[in-house]
Amino acid sequence: MKKLFDKILCAVDFDEPSMAALDFAREIAAQNDATLSVLHVAPVPLNATEFSPIPMDPYPVWEQTARAELEKLAAAHLEGRGVAYKIETRSGEAPDGILRQAEEMNAGLIVLATHGRKGVSHFLIGSVAERVIRRSPRPVLVVRPSPSAAP
Repeated sequence: MKKLFDKILCAVDFDEPSMAALDFAREIAAQNDATLSVLHVAPVPLNATEFSPIPMDPYPVWEQTARAELEKLAAAHLEGRGVAYKIETRSGEAPDGILRQAEEMNAGLIVLATHGRKGVSHFLIGSVAERVIRRSPRPVLVVRPSPSAAP
């Protein structure tokens, strides 16, 4: 079988829809013998200037928390499943972080979840998936939540 992707980026935010996207990305990575990078873009806290960095620590405090959660997630969803993976964290706006990570790693595919919001909540909250799709020069696979997971 021809290999379609060498590197796959899966963005997660630790909710049920993103776990479904991660499982889907894992299967695509396994079928393509691709490396799966699991990314969480941590929002920068409003009072971020109050945090002082730990000397020699490359990650801000809020990224350290996300990294610890990603390690747990990887243990539950990726370890022992025959997929090479990397854990990635960034800070800032999710669409920007996802697109920057995809560019830097030269991802062949971006996988992420949509929350299935409609109407006013979609208008007010916006859609990370929609903004990534509109701006990405790379293929983007959006995994919809199951009917029981929809808000």
